[in-house]
Amino acid sequence: MKEIERKFLVETNQYKKDAYQSYSIKQGYLNSHPERTTRIRITENKAFITVKGKSSANGLTRFEWEKQIDVNDAKKLLELCEPGKIEKTRYLVKSENHTFEVDEFYGENEGLTVAEVELKNENENVIFPDWIGKEVTGEKKYYNSALISNPYKNWMK
Repeated sequence: MKEIERKFLVETNQYKKDAYQSYSIKQGYLNSHPERTTRIRITENKAFITVKGKSSANGLTRFEWEKQIDVNDAKKLLELCEPGKIEKTRYLVKSENHTFEVDEFYGENEGLTVAEVELKNENENVIFPDWIGKEVTGEKKYYNSALISNPYKNWMK
């Protein structure tokens, strides 16, 4: 029930060619408090409820609990979510022993593309694709839960 991940900006669209899978995601937050978020997410044919805890000081680690739920239930729960929704396409890209999840955002977050890689431990060695840019791990403005209230369009310049 612990998530360890690093987050990066993406510099080129090469990830689209490198991806072995992609799918759309729509999500909202029942609670976006930084110490405990509750997210509802719908992919093309699945839905999930996820609870995340406060990030560690370095932003790498936090509590995460996720459970698959019925898609129709998730649609109803999305109606109860806080204002602001996240819409994005996720691309899965294999790099050596890791899979990068690259999220291309739409709507008020159009123009933002972020890659995440999950780790087994905080000091794990990672081979980065050429299109990986600046690391933004722990920068709260890049958290999906923050993007609903302060979207990328408000601070991108």
